[in-house]
Amino acid sequence: MSITFFVTGIGTGIGKTIVSAILTEKLRADYWKPIQSGDLDQSDSLIIKSLISNSKTVIHEEAFKLTHPLSPHLSAKLDQVDINIRKLQTPTTTNDLIIEGAGGLMVPLNNQELIIDYIKSLNIKVILISQNYLGSINHTLLSIEALKARGIAIKGIIFNGISNIETERYIKQYSDLNILGYIPELEIISKESIKQASEYLEL
Repeated sequence: MSITFFVTGIGTGIGKTIVSAILTEKLRADYWKPIQSGDLDQSDSLIIKSLISNSKTVIHEEAFKLTHPLSPHLSAKLDQVDINIRKLQTPTTTNDLIIEGAGGLMVPLNNQELIIDYIKSLNIKVILISQNYLGSINHTLLSIEALKARGIAIKGIIFNGISNIETERYIKQYSDLNILGYIPELEIISKESIKQASEYLEL
């Protein structure tokens, strides 16, 4: 039976796409980025495609390709596009599927709906990406509280980048969530390093 995970992060720029590549490679899963906002010539889907070694993964086309590197709701407004979570139909596949969100949980899709509302509508488990920086405990625990408040199941947390043992210990102790892995800062991002990094995860 196939499984689907939604990959989200405690903020923007904390490595969701790299971790999604590692997850996709480890599971030999399909990958889907529902909304790409800006960077269409170097989209997350294209990055994932360039980093995957296995021949099973299928990269599904984005539902929305927005031209401005802004919050989806604003980029969509400028592009005169209406993002509605009911229009975000998950690709049909018999394979496992990794869905990568845009930004963090409270990123707006339109005037009423946030990324977290879309996740709730999918009724699937979330993998939360955290990264160590001043304030990351706060951002991680707030993200966990928001998910729990909406009854969204959390598969676990992945720490990405430079390690901080005390920060990681506190988040694990307070949240009582599974830690799925600790991915060190990768000096070189390549197919080889992504494949090797999959050994750091336990799903």
